[in-house]
Amino acid sequence: MNDCTFCKIVAGRLPSYRVLEDEHTVAFLDIAPASRGHTLVVPREHAPDVWAISEATHAHVAGMVHRVSALVKAALAPDGVNIVHSTGEAAWQEVFHFHTHVVPRWHGDDLRLMWSSQPAPDQELEQTLELVAAAK
Repeated sequence: MNDCTFCKIVAGRLPSYRVLEDEHTVAFLDIAPASRGHTLVVPREHAPDVWAISEATHAHVAGMVHRVSALVKAALAPDGVNIVHSTGEAAWQEVFHFHTHVVPRWHGDDLRLMWSSQPAPDQELEQTLELVAAAK
């Protein structure tokens, strides 16, 4: 993809702060981090979102997320970590190349919950389950 920022980073046509890479994935520091050590993990192969990525490629990304999380824990000693992915503009996806955020967290940091929610009524959960089951 000629106009994809992350494809350009993977290809080395844009600079990045690479944390780790392998034959399937590249992990680099986010240039606008939510916290110190905020790292993006992307597949080398372009896929715009979770609906387009292959299961095998997604597994490679998940493995790299696990490795990066361990590195961040060893290097920065955070109190926790958020692993975040967004697909589609409605979910706040800004770069349309599949990516997962590894966001180190510390007690008292200024990051907020992405949403607040209340328990759903049983009837709504049952209806949703029926719709999902019918789509199998």
